[in-house]
Amino acid sequence: MSSEADVRNQYFDRLFSNPELKWLGQNTNHFPMHPAVRAALHEAIDDESFHAYAPPLGIEALRSAIVDDLELPGHAAVVTDGAVAALALACRAFCTPGGGFVTTDPGWKWPLQFAQKAGAVITEIPIYGPEHGYKLSVDALVAATDANTRVIYLVDPNNPLGTTYTADEIRAFAERAKALGAVLIHDCTYRDFADSHTLASSFYPEGTVTIVSFSKWLGLAGLRLGALVATPDLLARILPHSQAPLGASVIAQRAALAGLAVKGEWMAQIGAQQRANQVVIAEAFRRLPGFQVPMAPTQANFLVVECIDAGITPEALVTALGEQGIMVRQGAYHTPRFGHRFVKISTTVPAAWAQALVEALPQAVERARSLPATTALF
Repeated sequence: MSSEADVRNQYFDRLFSNPELKWLGQNTNHFPMHPAVRAALHEAIDDESFHAYAPPLGIEALRSAIVDDLELPGHAAVVTDGAVAALALACRAFCTPGGGFVTTDPGWKWPLQFAQKAGAVITEIPIYGPEHGYKLSVDALVAATDANTRVIYLVDPNNPLGTTYTADEIRAFAERAKALGAVLIHDCTYRDFADSHTLASSFYPEGTVTIVSFSKWLGLAGLRLGALVATPDLLARILPHSQAPLGASVIAQRAALAGLAVKGEWMAQIGAQQRANQVVIAEAFRRLPGFQVPMAPTQANFLVVECIDAGITPEALVTALGEQGIMVRQGAYHTPRFGHRFVKISTTVPAAWAQALVEALPQAVERARSLPATTALF
């Protein structure tokens, strides 16, 4: 008998094994890579430098390039096996039994699980809906935090909503964390898609952990590379909790270095295309009765599409589109409380994929009306 973990893995294996699948559900970047990054990958294979372990905290040139890219002088980077590994490390370092862990709902699910395993008391602040502006307010954060709060976890831009914050809002969040002596984990995975973005470390360097990823903007999801950035004093508290003493992938690090060198050119190109995809997809859904797109374009590389008023469950729509070789994500992946309302659609994809979704929609919507609401998805 297969375990739940086996069933989940088999589900994603079927997706991964389909070379024709159009991935519009995991926020991954499917644009053809920059020639400089492709060349760096080939060089890393050809010179066989991967026979050696990478330095445990990352290749020094990459560590410096990450800090320079963030413009955080006096900070240091730890290169990790994806941003999730960086988040797990930060949670191991700062989550405590009975200590408060405060975040938003919806948000990114895995740090909640890391905090729960540490015995933390989790508070999720609802931000879904126009009454909240689809983002966290300073008043809501103050009301949800107290002297027992150990960690404030902020996904910014938010996944799945794609909203971000002003400099004044970030300053206020940082000041609240500082007043409580709490650590602020600022998950900036999608910052490069935003029109503007403010780092909490600018206001609270001694207590902010910044998390970055190379999966989304650079398209290295399958190579697994991210980083944790903090001041040396804060890193001294974090590093004893590391479970990766042998360093991250040499091949991925070489690709990341090449990517950072051409980042401005690359982001101008893919940023324009993914925003255009957002417009095309949003317009297609808005033409269908009952569907709503609360925000478009967003400050990230995805859209939330509400289907509740169309009388279709997110799971049914995901299944119907899947039958046409298109993957989108059901809202329940992000939030049990609000997930019945929406699907999430990723937009860092070729324009032809976005157009395929648009063309498949009418048939998929009708097909979804005949599908069960309890389709097993992950």
